[in-house]
Parts: sequence; C-alpha cells; structure tokens
Amino acid sequence: MAEREPYWTSSISEITPETVFVRGYRLEDLIGTSFTASVFLLIKGRLPSPQEAAVLDAILTGVLDYGLEKTGTAAARYVVSSNPSMQAALATAILAAGDYALAPENSARFITDTHAAWVAAGRPDMKAFAEQIVADARRAKLRIPGFGHAVFKKKDPRSEILRSIAVDNQLWGEPAQLYEAVHQSFIQLPGREDFPINDVGMLAAISVAVGFTPQEATALAVLGTLPGIVAHVSEEYATGKIGRVIPAADVAYDVPRRDYAEDLSAAGWAADDGI
Repeated sequence: MAEREPYWTSSISEITPETVFVRGYRLEDLIGTSFTASVFLLIKGRLPSPQEAAVLDAILTGVLDYGLEKTGTAAARYVVSSNPSMQAALATAILAAGDYALAPENSARFITDTHAAWVAAGRPDMKAFAEQIVADARRAKLRIPGFGHAVFKKKDPRSEILRSIAVDNQLWGEPAQLYEAVHQSFIQLPGREDFPINDVGMLAAISVAVGFTPQEATALAVLGTLPGIVAHVSEEYATGKIGRVIPAADVAYDVPRRDYAEDLSAAGWAADDGI
C-alpha cells in the first residue's frame, strides 16, 4: 500500500513530548530574547543580523498608533462598545487596513516591480529611468503609491527617521534608492512639490530592503499597530459607553416619504393583492 501523502507540510514549528521547536530552535532558548529577532526568525526562517534586527525594530515601531484618525481604530472602538471582546476589536482594526490606510503592500509591490524592470533593462541611468516611470504613470493616470500626506508637507518626520535607520545599518539598497529617485522626479511635477514619501511608502521601502515580501510588509505594519489598538480598546472599556452610534446631529437624512399603495399600482401590482 502506497504511503499516504501528508495533507500539510510545515517547517515553521513542531511540538514534541519534550519541547517546542521554532524554526529548529527550542522555544525555551527563545523565550525572554528579542521579540523583534523572533519575529524575523519566524517569517524569514533564520536569525537576523544585528542590522536587520535594528531595521525591523524601526518597522515595528514606525506607526504604533494613528489615534482616532485611523478608520480601524474608530471601527474597533465602535465594535467593542457593543461586543466587549478584545479579539473582535483587534480583528476589526486589522480588517480596516487596506489600499487607503496602513497597508504598505501596494507600495512594496511598486518598489519591487520597478526595481525588477530597471534590472531587466540593464540598469540604465537611475534618474532617467525614474523620470520615465513618472511620465508613464502620469500619462496613464496611475497613482504612485506611498507619496503625499494630509498633514505633513515636503517631509514626513516618521519617514525621515525610518530612512536614516536603514541607511545607518547599510540596508538602503537599490530598490529603495530607485523608489527615492522616482519620488524626486515626482515632486518636480506642478502641484506635487509638497508630497513627501509618507510613512506607508517608507515602511514599504525598508521592508523590501530587509527582504520581506509585499504581503509581509503589510503584516509587519499591522503587527506594529496592535499595541495601539489594545490601548484604545482598553480605553473604550473604561468609558463604560455601550453601543456607540453616529450622533443624529452628525447625520443628514434624505429619506423620501412615499405612498405605498400608489407606487404599487404604478409598478403594475393589483392594489388588493400587494407584493
């Protein structure tokens, strides 16, 4: 009889009667060590260098909390006011991350795809290549992800420190350099002078620099905001408010008043029968 093929194969962790192995290391050897290094180990399958750990530390602390300006934070607080469950609130906040909030995936994919195209083209002059990328995007009316912020103009202070940490640790490689060149070309456009690389764009750039995939970049950004969500949910518990709703004064209702019998007849229904 042929041996049954395993339904799943995993090299991440294994529980044995003696211990738990995480990426081949005994869990008891990892407990009490750096959480950041352990995150790297789990995702990448190897221990990080000190430089990689330092940049991942920056990624995990690059956002922390957006406050009530973040849709996911407000949504989590609304949910926990009617369903007092920490895990439900955390899940709500995570689901709110996407194209317009927090998730660096699109920026990271743009960075990796643009770099791959530059390499495939034979590594031409980076500035000229970046100018062509911007021109093509403008012609196609495509948004280049990771540029611009509603509050910060010209420079995003969070991005500045994230970049400096990557540079100091010699992890500001070609993909990040090309992304920066694209940004320099972008801000030459009329009306775009004040558009900095925002925190999401910079998180994408340094996540790629450390070797994470676009999807992993979003996972790391979300992971970094979870302590802030926990703080907001705990604060919401403490208010004692139940069932938060949008105040009536903040809603403009435009609900018409209709005659049901008249509209039934107009739609071809017999008045006595109804729908």
